[in-house]
Amino acid sequence: MSTSVSQIDEVKTTPWAGGRSPFAVEYGKLMMWFFLLSDAFTFSTLLISYGALRFSSNAWPAPDLVFQSVPGMIEHGAPLVFVGLMTFILIMSSVTMVLAVEAGHRNAKKEVVWWMIGTIIGGLMFLGCQALEWNHLHSEGFWWGSIPTTEELKTLFHGPISTTYAHQFANLFFTITGFHGFHVFSGVVINIIITINVLMGTYEKRGSYLMIEKVGLYWHFVDLVWVFVFTFFYLV
Repeated sequence: MSTSVSQIDEVKTTPWAGGRSPFAVEYGKLMMWFFLLSDAFTFSTLLISYGALRFSSNAWPAPDLVFQSVPGMIEHGAPLVFVGLMTFILIMSSVTMVLAVEAGHRNAKKEVVWWMIGTIIGGLMFLGCQALEWNHLHSEGFWWGSIPTTEELKTLFHGPISTTYAHQFANLFFTITGFHGFHVFSGVVINIIITINVLMGTYEKRGSYLMIEKVGLYWHFVDLVWVFVFTFFYLV
C-alpha cells in the first residue's frame, strides 16, 4: 500500500521531523564556531592563571625591561618595538584574509589566491619574529624550567627581582606564546592546503568559496587571541 500525500505531509510536520535551521548557518561553519569557543576557554584558562600570578606579586618582571630589544639590531632601549612589529604583521594578515573571503564571495579565483598567499606570508613572518624573540630570551637565560642567575637578573632589570616569580614568568610566557604559535603554524598549514585547492579549482567546481570563510574564522580567532596575549605579557 502506497503512502498518501497527506500522510507524508503529516510526517514532515511532526515535532521530530526537523526543519529549517534556527541559525541558518551551514553545518561546517557552525562546527568551526563550536571549536573556536572551546579553544577560547583553553586560552582564557591559561591567561587567567597568568593574571592571578602576575597581580599577586610586587616583584614580577617588568615587560618594558624584558622586551626592550630588537633581536639582531638593538639590544636595549627599544621597549615593545619588536612585539609591536609582530602585532602589526599579524593584524595585516587578518586584513588580507578578509579580502580573500570577500573575493571568494565574488568567485574571483585569482584574487582569492593572491590574498591567501599574502595571509600565508604574514603568518610565516610572525612565526619568524617569534622564533627570533624566543632565541634572544633563551640567550638571556630565560627558558622553560630555567632563568638567569640572581646577579644576571639584577643586571637585566637594574634592581632586585624575585627568582621565583621570574621562573613562573618564563614558564608561562613560553607555554602560552608557544601554544598560540602552534595555532598560527596550524593556520598557515591549513591556508596553504586551501590555497592549493583554490588553484586546483576545487571550490570553483563546487560553486562556492565557503571554505575560505571557515578558515578565515580560525585565522581571525588566532589574531584576536594574540591581542589578549600581547596585553597580558607585554603591556600589563
